[in-house]
Amino acid sequence: MTLLDERRGGPPPAAPGNPAPPTGPAAWARDLVMGLRFAAGGGRAGWTRTLLTAVGAALGVALLLTAASVPQLLQGRYTRGEARQTASDRPVEPSPSSLVTASADTEFRGARITGVLLRPDGPHAPAPPGVTALPRPGEMVASPALKELLASPDGALLRERLPYRLTGTIAEAGLIGPSELAYYTGSATLTTEHGGHRTGSFGGGSSESAPSAILVMLIILACVVLLMPVALFIATAVRFGGEGRDRRLAALRLIGADVHMARRMAAGEALFGSLCGLLLGGLLFLIGRQFTGVVTLWDVNAFPSDLTPSPALTVLIALAVPVSAVAVTLAAMRGVTIEPLGVVRHATARRRRLWWRIPVPLIGLAMLLLSDPVDAANARVDPFAVAGGAVLVLLGVTLLLPWAVEAVVARFKGGPVPWQLATRRLQLGSGAAARAVSGITVAVAGAIALQLFVSAVQSDFLKHTGADDRRAQLSVILPAHDMRTIRTMIKQFQGTQGVRGSIAVVESSVTRPGPLRKGEEFAPSAAVTVGDCTALRELARTGPCKDGDAFIVTGGTGSDDDFVLKTARPGAPVLFNADPETGKPVGKPRLWTVPKETRKAHARRDPSGRLALGIFATPGAVDPGRLDEPTARALLKIDPAASDTVEHVRNTAARVDPTMQVITLRTATRDQKFTTVRTGLQVSSTLTMALIAAGLLVSTLEQLRERRRLLSVLVAFGTRRSTLAWSVLWQTAVPVFLGLALALAGGVGLGSVLLRMAGKGTFDWSAIWPLPLAGAGLVLLITLLSLPPLWRMMRPGGLRSE
Repeated sequence: MTLLDERRGGPPPAAPGNPAPPTGPAAWARDLVMGLRFAAGGGRAGWTRTLLTAVGAALGVALLLTAASVPQLLQGRYTRGEARQTASDRPVEPSPSSLVTASADTEFRGARITGVLLRPDGPHAPAPPGVTALPRPGEMVASPALKELLASPDGALLRERLPYRLTGTIAEAGLIGPSELAYYTGSATLTTEHGGHRTGSFGGGSSESAPSAILVMLIILACVVLLMPVALFIATAVRFGGEGRDRRLAALRLIGADVHMARRMAAGEALFGSLCGLLLGGLLFLIGRQFTGVVTLWDVNAFPSDLTPSPALTVLIALAVPVSAVAVTLAAMRGVTIEPLGVVRHATARRRRLWWRIPVPLIGLAMLLLSDPVDAANARVDPFAVAGGAVLVLLGVTLLLPWAVEAVVARFKGGPVPWQLATRRLQLGSGAAARAVSGITVAVAGAIALQLFVSAVQSDFLKHTGADDRRAQLSVILPAHDMRTIRTMIKQFQGTQGVRGSIAVVESSVTRPGPLRKGEEFAPSAAVTVGDCTALRELARTGPCKDGDAFIVTGGTGSDDDFVLKTARPGAPVLFNADPETGKPVGKPRLWTVPKETRKAHARRDPSGRLALGIFATPGAVDPGRLDEPTARALLKIDPAASDTVEHVRNTAARVDPTMQVITLRTATRDQKFTTVRTGLQVSSTLTMALIAAGLLVSTLEQLRERRRLLSVLVAFGTRRSTLAWSVLWQTAVPVFLGLALALAGGVGLGSVLLRMAGKGTFDWSAIWPLPLAGAGLVLLITLLSLPPLWRMMRPGGLRSE
């Protein structure tokens, strides 16, 4: 080979009589196979490098396969949830193949329990999914999780609420997740007149409405933010063990390999490591999915069968990982000169250029700024603009990090010995340090943007109920129509353990008797509420009150007040048992004359936030037994110091009527879809940060392993171990600090632009600072975990060479 050929890296000329070496795809295949053989047969050192690459790639592959399973997981949960809903599109007549159902949902110590009452109309009534035979009255089939809870000592209080004989278990087809608490129980008295619904089949649940544009935007942003760190981590993992690999490639140059052959062999080694990582990642995924049924993150639980990646995404991952390994290796070796003298000599280092890095995040911000604002009314959002802009901004942060680290550490001079050791190492080669913290940088930048966006838009999904949980804490609607049962139920609630007081009223309606007047299409009617003076004062500003008083309560709401005033007139009669359509009495008229001394009062919202209007009367003024189909409401005050008071109240409600709902009063409620997305975001963020932490630990150990000989030399010359430990800490802290500063700038910039698209002007600064602190804490934890291997690498045995 001539000197010119050597400098150009061209192949040596073929000897006379010998066949020419292969070129093109054949040469690529030959060199890649050779690299695979070197990686597989490189002894302990070669297998160590391959193992580091494989472990790093495997962690990323396992998380990517998990992400690819999310669509199937959500679809599986949605399909099973819809399959157990009863068809409600049209009325069903009683037949041997119909049944009556009613919801009997409850809660137990914060856990939701899904319950359904069933009464078949005939022997051919359908069974719910996952249930082989309908339970008889007094019997119950339960989910495995509920069965286990009922059998545990903690379930003693719940067994009082569900005193049914357990005769079966709900199979997977009838459950959303393996930890779901659900049951079906038979009933002999359930009718459609008392809260039941007749159906002929299961699986006719209504479809959900389309998510809002803000929610779609949040989902797109979450996908970008969560998957980019994984891609960067895999790209970093395939470069593990680079220094040892380059020394071996120098020996190959000595026996005749040219520069291009060496690079392709290096790509083959990386390809072998990535393929091993692909297989190991698939194995980790298959093992991990078996434990999904026993692990619950942020209230999300799934069957192992739900965690099945999409075939198209699986193929994409299987191709992208090895291709990216080859591409990243070839790109990394363009800045390395491998000489045939047994050493690796880097080419003259060129300063990293800033001019081509700055436009990347600016183009991403421009894409977002120039795209149309989010149209919340039509649920329209441009997914390509949001995803593309976010990717470019986060990619720009990654590209700026190596330049920032190099530019800053070049200006460091002097200082303590640990500081000098750390800064000198960074000055000699800052690329590896920047790559190690790039995942943290992107993860924190994306998390800041997400947190800003979520904190700004969460008010759109928050509905204020107007409830006042200081006046009462529980609300109960009593589904009974006879006063004897209502009085018994109210008395039982008042005697329940932990209940300090109750606001109980009986409600019905009255209609103005007589013919319709000019311009009236139907007879005016109004609500009538009967309760003692204490209860009525919670619902209206009655002023002085005694038993026997009555009030006409208005709320200043226009048409509603008109109906009340037309119906309730002092000294005029009202009709209790009027037909709601015709206004005529049903059977013998039951009339009541509004007392002439009835006073007017203004309504006030009750503790649940409800505003009641109409006739308010004490039992001395109106006999509640004369009301037509009365219902009762109770607002309960409970002792916060008493344990399980809410559970005792629910037990009382279940004894009275299993379909009765006990509602905890809350000042605000959140949209369920937003809550689901936010929960998924929290689960994914937890997995991503765990991956980044594991990857950073592997990367740190790999760098220490590459420098173990240098560390041993420094210790042999008398360097204190504490000095080296501090140097390792500073060597990690400087890139991390710069990375977090870039993450803060990039995350705030991206979040601000996204909020502008969503029409939000301000954001919560307090949501930003915990994220960089969490990133810094994570790096500190990884550094501490790397200290024990560091002590072992400082032993004199590290000087031994083979």
